[in-house]
Amino acid sequence: MTKLIFLGSGSAFTVGADNFQSNMILISDRGNKLLIDCGSDIRFSLHAAGFSHLDVTDIYISHLHADHIGGLEYIGFSTKFDPRCNKPRLYLSQELVGDLWSRSLSGGMRSIEGDIADLDTYFDVRAVPINGFFEWDGIQFTLIRTIHVMNGYFIFPSYGLFFELDGFKVLLTTDTKLCMETFGQYYEEADIIFQDCETAKFPSQIHAHYHELVKLPKGIRHKMWLYHYQPGYLPNCRQDGFQGFVKRGQTFAASDVAALTEIKG
Repeated sequence: MTKLIFLGSGSAFTVGADNFQSNMILISDRGNKLLIDCGSDIRFSLHAAGFSHLDVTDIYISHLHADHIGGLEYIGFSTKFDPRCNKPRLYLSQELVGDLWSRSLSGGMRSIEGDIADLDTYFDVRAVPINGFFEWDGIQFTLIRTIHVMNGYFIFPSYGLFFELDGFKVLLTTDTKLCMETFGQYYEEADIIFQDCETAKFPSQIHAHYHELVKLPKGIRHKMWLYHYQPGYLPNCRQDGFQGFVKRGQTFAASDVAALTEIKG
């Protein structure tokens, strides 16, 4: 049975060993592994969950903030110079490929002994077209372009994922504002939702905040697990109709989704 493990469920600036940044690993029933985002905590969060760079063969990147790409230098160097490793496959929107290298990774990874490197030196890049999808181990992942930051000139996007596991539909929002026009249909279709949820006292306005999410219809809240939250006080989300705040190391499989479906039915 395919399972989704949260290596961490915290925000970008989560501190301490009790949680890490919100990166996940999906393990298929054949044992293949897809790392979903690769933040700067990844060498610690992988180790804490019993994994290492040797387990990273496929990576999906949702957007270009460091808590989602800051570990790619570690993975890239570790796998390139370890003869036991093949080049990891890297899935991401084609919109992000150029900036990932030129504005994020090239400063530290461009120069290697005897050569000038590029993104393809380290990764087997699988760019996904706009409004497209990719397939991994028999699972189709639809990319959902959402608004993360609006800087006044252009949108800094993040790409959520919609996919099916063992007959159940899963929505993973990744980092996003509350965009009903984008996620509305997916909220309805999904059997389980993993929702970006800010809990900070002073909202950043670039994440869906708990105070906004609690106003969603009961049927949607009932399917939602909340993640990417700040350290410290958390509201009683179960009392408010949510499934809960995801904890570091929490694992989800089809049986968890089936339980929600039975209750909803």
